[in-house]
Amino acid sequence: MKNDSNNKKQPGQFANRSLARMVVFQLLFLEDMNPDNPEEWTSEYLSEKLPDHDEILKFARQLKTGVQENLAELDEKIGQKSKNWSLARMSVTDRNILRMALYEMTHMKTPKPVVINEAIELAKKFGSAESSGFVNGILDQFWEEGARDEG
Repeated sequence: MKNDSNNKKQPGQFANRSLARMVVFQLLFLEDMNPDNPEEWTSEYLSEKLPDHDEILKFARQLKTGVQENLAELDEKIGQKSKNWSLARMSVTDRNILRMALYEMTHMKTPKPVVINEAIELAKKFGSAESSGFVNGILDQFWEEGARDEG
């Protein structure tokens, strides 16, 4: 078997979208903890973490901007579904994963099961032992609600 460095496997679009979600989550977390973070830093960080991926960079910017522009609406909807948990009481990790996933579920064309799975994986990686179950429980309510609305 020939070892040709030009035949390196490139991660597919789906793997790249997973990376984009992780980078956007990290930015949302950072901004939640440091609201005075300059916007220029966000653009630089996205470009640094997602170089040479124009479509994925566009996806990440759309996701990040969408969450920011719809933050009040997202927080209100999450608050309505999270019984006995105010947004302030949620961990910063869980809160931002939920915001990002809910935006993607309601404003982008990504299939809802994909969004929920990606959110659960982020919760497992960055959250507490209970985060993935908590995130799944909240997002599942939005999925069921959407299925009723569509059906």
